[in-house]
Amino acid sequence: MIEMNDISKRYRSGLFETVALHRLSLKVARGEFLAVLGPSGSGKTTLLNAIGLLDPVDEGTYRLDGVDVATLDDAAASRLRAEKIGFVFQRFNLLPDLSVRDNVALPLRYRGIPRKAQRQRVEVALERVGMMARADHLPGSLSGGQQQRVAVARALVGRPALVLADEPTGNLDSVNARRILDLLQDIHAEGATVVMVTHDPGLAVRATRRVHLLDGRVIEGVADGPAPSEASSWR
Repeated sequence: MIEMNDISKRYRSGLFETVALHRLSLKVARGEFLAVLGPSGSGKTTLLNAIGLLDPVDEGTYRLDGVDVATLDDAAASRLRAEKIGFVFQRFNLLPDLSVRDNVALPLRYRGIPRKAQRQRVEVALERVGMMARADHLPGSLSGGQQQRVAVARALVGRPALVLADEPTGNLDSVNARRILDLLQDIHAEGATVVMVTHDPGLAVRATRRVHLLDGRVIEGVADGPAPSEASSWR
């Protein structure tokens, strides 16, 4: 599903240049649950943004489901992202002036899903994360754990083939962190490919495979879980 070869990404500020990714190569099979570990500044979030088509790379090739993303214009990249990818961010990224229901519906609106189908999908997603009772609340009235469950519902409402999670438990207590990891494992068990960035090895053991980044490079890979599933009810 994901095939990256010799990917490099640099950021420039005045006379200074920071190399965030350096000739990184990575493959993720359909149905894997991959944990990406590494210290702060190792390139984890940059890698996730590149996988999610949020930030283009400077060098190398990246194919997502066989599509060379370098050939896509902004509109085509946005369509591919909306159709195939769901995001779970550490800081939730919920719009404060929209209700829980409307926040979760946003990915479906971007895809032009009819309103009736939107309502049905949103309700299913909110029921799944235990947040249907708060559907008409604003995000500011929710706890951190509740906001992250809403963010997970938003990620899964479009039934993406690929779910990207950037430190999804970083702002949560241990109880809510376990709930979020349980949800990600459930999504994976149903066929979605999951890539999760974390600095915590204790969370990474939930994944079927782990890779470690240092200075923008993959320095180690460990496979110690069940074989990836080829079936996907999320596509």
